[in-house]
Amino acid sequence: MDTNTLPPFPDDVPSHPLLVIDYALIKANDEAEKERLWTAGTSLGFWYLKNHGVDSEVQGMFEMGAETMALPMEEKMKYEQGDDGVSFGYKAAGANAVDASGTLDTAQFINVAKDDALAWPQQARRSYPRTVDARMDMTIKPFVEKALDVNMTLIAVFNDKLGLPKDTLAKQHLREEYSGSETRVLYSPPAGKDTQAIGAHTDFGSLSFLHNRLGGLQVFVPGSEDWQYVKPIPGHAICNLGDAMAIFSGGILRSNLHRVVSPPGLQSTHYRFSLVFFTRPGNSIVLRALKEESSMIADAVARAPDAAKYETGATSLEWFTRRIKNQRIKNRTGPETWMASRGTEHTEHTAAGNEIEASA
Repeated sequence: MDTNTLPPFPDDVPSHPLLVIDYALIKANDEAEKERLWTAGTSLGFWYLKNHGVDSEVQGMFEMGAETMALPMEEKMKYEQGDDGVSFGYKAAGANAVDASGTLDTAQFINVAKDDALAWPQQARRSYPRTVDARMDMTIKPFVEKALDVNMTLIAVFNDKLGLPKDTLAKQHLREEYSGSETRVLYSPPAGKDTQAIGAHTDFGSLSFLHNRLGGLQVFVPGSEDWQYVKPIPGHAICNLGDAMAIFSGGILRSNLHRVVSPPGLQSTHYRFSLVFFTRPGNSIVLRALKEESSMIADAVARAPDAAKYETGATSLEWFTRRIKNQRIKNRTGPETWMASRGTEHTEHTAAGNEIEASA
C-alpha cells in the first residue's frame, strides 16, 4: 500500500484535538508525561501516541492485510469467524449490523489471535489464510510482541495512578492465559458520506493501539452534539481505553463511543486500511471494579449513581462473546439483539448522545 499517493486529511473538516503522549517519555518514567496520559484516560479515553517504535512492523502488517484481502472470496470464507461469538479469523463485509435497525457494515477484516501469534508455529486458537501464515513469523509475531509491550507499559501507568498494588492490572492480562487479545487489519471500500464501516461502540477490552493513514474514525465527545473526526497524524498511533478498564476503575477511566465512517473529502475515493491491536483481559478474569484493591476506586463506585454496572458478574470471555455474537446479522431477531451487544456506552451526555445510543 503506497501511502505517499493518498490525499491529506482536508483542512476544512473539523476534527477533535487529542493529547499527544510521548511513549519515549513514558518509558523514561517522566512524571509529567504520565500525568498527561492520566488526563487523557480520565477525560475522553483517547490520545495520540508518538515515538512508539512500531512503524516498520506496521507497514508489514498493512502489506499482510492487502495480500489477504486480495485472496479469492471463496478462499477467505474458509476462515470466516462464524456466528458463535468468536472474533478470530476473517470477517466479510455485511456480516455485522451497525445499528439497531440492522444496517449492514461495509468493512471486511482479518483478525489474528495474540495466542496464535505467540504460539507460532504451533496453532493455539485456529487456522488462518495462507497469506497470514506466510507473514506470521516475520511480520505478525513481531508486531504483536511490540504492541503488547506498548499497551502493557501504558496500562502500568494507569495501575499506579489508580492507587492499585503493583502489577494488579498486569495480572488481569497475563501473557500466558488465553484471551480475546488480537490484531486486526480492516479494509473498507469507498462509500457514501457517513456510511458506517463499523457502527457506534465502545471497545470490548482494555486498550486499543490503532494505526491508520486515512480519516474515518469518529468519536462522540461527552457534552457534544455530533460526531467528530479524529485526524490521522503520520508516525502517531491512536490509543483508546475499552470496557474492561472502565469497569476495573469504577468509571474513573473512560471507554468512549466511537465509530468508523467514510473518510472525508478526497480521501473518500480511496480504499481504507487500518491496523489495530486490542489488549483484552484473560478469559477467566471477572470484570468488576477493583474497589477492594484501591480506595480511589472504592470511592468512585460509592459515588456512582449506577454502581451496579461495575459488578458485571461476567468473565472477560463471556463479555467478549456476548458483544461479538450479538453484532452478527445472522443472529439478529430485532433491535434487542443489537442492544444485547452493548458494553459500557453512556447515555447521559446529551440529547443527541441519547438518540445515538437508542439507534445504535
